[in-house]
Formats: sequence, structure tokens, C-alpha cells
Amino acid sequence: MTGTSEDEVLHRFEGGVSWITLNRPGAMNAVTWEQRERVIALLGAASADPGVRAVVVTATGKGFCAGADLRGAPATGERVAGDVARMIRLGAQRLITAVLDCEKPVIAAVNGTAAGIGAHLALACDLVIAAEPARFIEVFVRRGLVPDGGGAYLLPRLVGPQKAKELMFFGDAVPAAEAERLGLVNRVVPAEALEATAREWAERLAQGPTRALAMTKRLVNDSLDGGRAAALAAEATAQEINMTTADAREGVASFVERRTPKYLGR
Repeated sequence: MTGTSEDEVLHRFEGGVSWITLNRPGAMNAVTWEQRERVIALLGAASADPGVRAVVVTATGKGFCAGADLRGAPATGERVAGDVARMIRLGAQRLITAVLDCEKPVIAAVNGTAAGIGAHLALACDLVIAAEPARFIEVFVRRGLVPDGGGAYLLPRLVGPQKAKELMFFGDAVPAAEAERLGLVNRVVPAEALEATAREWAERLAQGPTRALAMTKRLVNDSLDGGRAAALAAEATAQEINMTTADAREGVASFVERRTPKYLGR
């Protein structure tokens, strides 16, 4: 028996930070259809709510997310050509793009195993903090499957194509320390320090110029897909737009007045 999506994805709002916590520890937080939809909705709500200044995605128990659990997916009839592609587009890919497109900085606090779509959920986040017991597994090859959830898009951008293929071809578990060395995570901390570190980072982000951070996120993400001319044009446009914000005016004023800026996220 499964619980409600509210039970299986916990949510709290503290100090400008939206905390999204996967809560199926008995299943190593393998994500169900209902959980996925709730996470997507919470990320969308974070984008739209000016009170939300940062997001943390984490999990309970020993696993961050062991992949997809399709047992809770809506029942379908006989499968025909196109069904699988549609399922991936509307499912795993929507989850990953919800993270990439969230207009607030998103931190992954990875408490344990992140496998398959769980690994991609973490790697799509803007910053990744991993507990020492965490590990990352491109598990698809072990099941004879092609990576989905944007894995073949995300991984080469983090570690390069050769290393990405090694991880995806062999499906070996990457311990947290090795993940940090490869550039998959920003920082590794003792398990007991994970939540406190995530809170510290999130609260720092929540005190920052939220709109500038949103545009910075977009510039960095888009720069990996386009050429120099497009990147520089986007940069100039973003700066033009950002200079109309209250936080930009506050930042300049605080510099001139030699004081600490007080950003409101507007």
C-alpha cells in the first residue's frame, strides 16, 4: 500500500527556502508517478512564488533515489509504437527539465544512493552536496536499457564524453569522494552534516539577488548548447533586464555607500 503524494514527498518552507524531501525510505526513494508529479508541481510553484528564494531537494533514509518505480503509473492498454517515447517525454524528461528550468537555484542534498533517474535528478540541480555514504550509479546498462531522464545530455557536460561513456557503459557505482573529484558534486560532507550544510548554502542563496541568480542560471545552462555569439547576446540582454530590478539598484547603491546590500529578491 502506498501513501499520498503529500506523505511521500514532504514539503516545508523556511527562511525563503523550499525544502522538497522524497519520503519512501523503505523503497530507497524509488520515485513513483505521483511523487514525480508532486515534485514537478513544487518546482513550478517555487518559480512562481517571489517568497521562495532557493530550493533544496533531498530524501529520507539511506537512499536519495534508487530510480523510477513505475508500479504507481496509470494503467495503460496494449503498448503501441510511440508509447515508450511519449512516456519518457512526459515522465522522466519533465522531471529533469523542471529542475533545469526552475527560476530559483536548486540544491541537491544527496544522502545516499542516487541511481538511474535518481542520479539525473541530483545532477540536474545547480549545486550538489553529497553525504560521504552517497554514491551515483548509471544503472540503465545493468537492465539492458538506454539512459533516460536527460542522462546523456547532463553527464557529458559535467565530466566530458569519454568519462560519461565509461560511467554509462559499465554502470559502476561512483562513491561520493570520486564523484567530487570528477566534478559531479560540489562538496562531500559527513552524513550528519548534510542537512546543516544544505541549509547554510540555501540560506546564503536566499539572501542573494534572486532574479540575477535566475538569469545567471539560464545563461550558464544555455551556454553549453549554443555558440559564442548567442551566449554574448544573451548575456547582454540578461544584464539589460536585470538592471531594471530593485536588487540591482540596491547592489550598486550599497557599493557606492560602502555597506552590505539587503536583497529582497525583486
